[in-house]
Amino acid sequence: MILNILFGLGVALFGFVLQTALGGINRKVIARLQKRYGPKWYQEFLDIFKLLSKRATSHGWIFDFGVIMALGGIIATAMFMPITNELVAFDGYDNFFIFVYLIAVGMLGMAMSASGSGNPLASIGVMRALTTMLAYEVPFMVVVLTIINITGDSSISMIAEFQQLANNHWFIIALPLGGIVAILALMGMLGKKPFETYIAPAEIASGPMVEYGGKQLGMLFIMHEITVFIEVSLFVHLFLGGAENIFVFLVKYVLVYTFVNLISNVNGRFKIDQVVTFFYKWPLLLAVSQAIIAIYLGWVI
Repeated sequence: MILNILFGLGVALFGFVLQTALGGINRKVIARLQKRYGPKWYQEFLDIFKLLSKRATSHGWIFDFGVIMALGGIIATAMFMPITNELVAFDGYDNFFIFVYLIAVGMLGMAMSASGSGNPLASIGVMRALTTMLAYEVPFMVVVLTIINITGDSSISMIAEFQQLANNHWFIIALPLGGIVAILALMGMLGKKPFETYIAPAEIASGPMVEYGGKQLGMLFIMHEITVFIEVSLFVHLFLGGAENIFVFLVKYVLVYTFVNLISNVNGRFKIDQVVTFFYKWPLLLAVSQAIIAIYLGWVI
């Protein structure tokens, strides 16, 4: 058990390093596309370590405890994430619903802490974040439940292995409508445009993050990087057939994150009511249509 825990912590550390480095490289790529020089690829590491060395202002124990709860919940979630078929810290416990429940702990910690600051902009950001989550999760869950129905298993690694045994018949191709919904939902999870309404720096001063500084802001940056790692990894395993080795995983991970990031940078931002209306309209319609086609008609490409 101790070795499993250490392995799990290693997965969380791997996710943090991978995503922080990739985030820095993507900032460089976007800057070059906009004919700017851009920051160094390791600038995000420097920012986080600098913040961790500074003192933070407290707004009460709920504010402080929420940050610890948020980071702890996300690290615990990452510990269950498989990297490849063999690299799994807790074999047999990488169930999709475990991720759903554990990641909610981190999100609720963040919401509790931000609301505890008493800043109205933070409360608006939290309200928008929870509303956005409710919007993208419904169509995404319909697609994932369709996959679970087809594979007969809710284990992340078993779903990935199912696609590999079917000659790499990935679900993003086998379930094309579901694949489109999954990409849109992933953009909502990552807070990418046009779904970054809850951050909206020029509108609500970064929303939930407005009152944070010093080591608390550094901890939340770490939480954010690990959260992105979990969400992109879930997409890789559920829709791109997972990975037989770590090289394949890295290639798929980098391509997915860069693709979503590039799309985000050519979009504007939705209003919060537009986010909800959008997800409950086309993505939900596509997700339900895909479920009916795949489950009741048995048509899987």
